[in-house]
Amino acid sequence: QLQASGGGLVQPGASLRLSCAASGRTFRDYAMGWFRQAPGKEREFLAAISKSGGATYYEYSVKGRFTISRDNAERTVYLQMNSLKPEDTAVYYCAAVRSYSGSYYQHEREYDYWGQGTLVTVSS
Repeated sequence: QLQASGGGLVQPGASLRLSCAASGRTFRDYAMGWFRQAPGKEREFLAAISKSGGATYYEYSVKGRFTISRDNAERTVYLQMNSLKPEDTAVYYCAAVRSYSGSYYQHEREYDYWGQGTLVTVSS
């Protein structure tokens, strides 16, 4: 089970850190990803991290502004978001996929488990 948190209403230019806490003792066996879905749009990939945290990958539009990280001891994955823009307004989802390699995964269909989503609103 995945529980996302940390969303809220912020002004343009602000920062937020989203968290996704996982239950179970095998978190370290799962690669993780963050996605978002804006109103009226399809869900899109943002960032992914391998099960060890040694490899990360970002969608072009957020690269340099967003940072994905994980703490396997805490069974939590994070998404640090800086320089937020109104177009970042969306429901943000974390996702997990059992991984048998050091890979990350960027396609929605590759993920097996999803959190419930946390709403981020960027507005002045």
